[in-house]
Amino acid sequence: MSKTDNKGTAVITGASSGIGAVYADRLAGQGYDLVLVARRADRLQEVADKLAYAYGRKVKTIVADLADDNDVRRVEQAIAADDSVTLLVNNAGLGGQQVVATADADAAERMIKVNVIALTRLTRAALPGLLARNRGAIVNIASVLAYETSFGGIYSGTKAYVVNFTEALHREVAGTNVTVQVVLPGATRTDFWELAGSDIDQLPKEIIMTPDDLVDAALVGLARGEAVTAPALADETKVATFLGARQAFYGSLHADKPAARYAA
Repeated sequence: MSKTDNKGTAVITGASSGIGAVYADRLAGQGYDLVLVARRADRLQEVADKLAYAYGRKVKTIVADLADDNDVRRVEQAIAADDSVTLLVNNAGLGGQQVVATADADAAERMIKVNVIALTRLTRAALPGLLARNRGAIVNIASVLAYETSFGGIYSGTKAYVVNFTEALHREVAGTNVTVQVVLPGATRTDFWELAGSDIDQLPKEIIMTPDDLVDAALVGLARGEAVTAPALADETKVATFLGARQAFYGSLHADKPAARYAA
């Protein structure tokens, strides 16, 4: 692929395997240079070498643990200083089916740091440059569990944050050429499950998606300008129905006096 096809640089977190590695492959194939971020240096370099050879793109790596404050700041600085960045995919995430009463507090903190704080800080690092250049996109990988707490309130809570944060960001960039998308994966066959201490094969096979199918669908949604992409959702009108019902519920929460049921 020639340099004239270059679409800028895509920064992808959690890029050493699973969804992140598929994003890296697809975006390199579309003409992006890459900055790949992950903890596992050997696997990250393996992905980088493979893609550089296959697509002839420039591929940089940043070995970083996004639960570490210093590492997050290193990645922030690299993003903010790179004028070629046109796409940020906040894919890195930690999971775990933890009940609050018995959760390991340090593990919960790591999850919040990666899923919420790092995602927010990296978005903040990328956004001013995208707006100044009036070009590009931010993709945040959430989860369908943002709407379901059976997997544990800590993980679900972090993903609910990602959804709300991204929806608000979409409003913030309205009227510009910067696109913002939140992706809602369901069960996806990656090593995320094993790392989270769960067995994906305990789920019905008909609800398990491959990361290739998930990313391909998400990229179609991005090209369509979708603010919310749910690859498994057959009836896309349900997104508007849900968001409309939520807005109506919000509108009913305001009054100058408490509801009658709360009268003394």
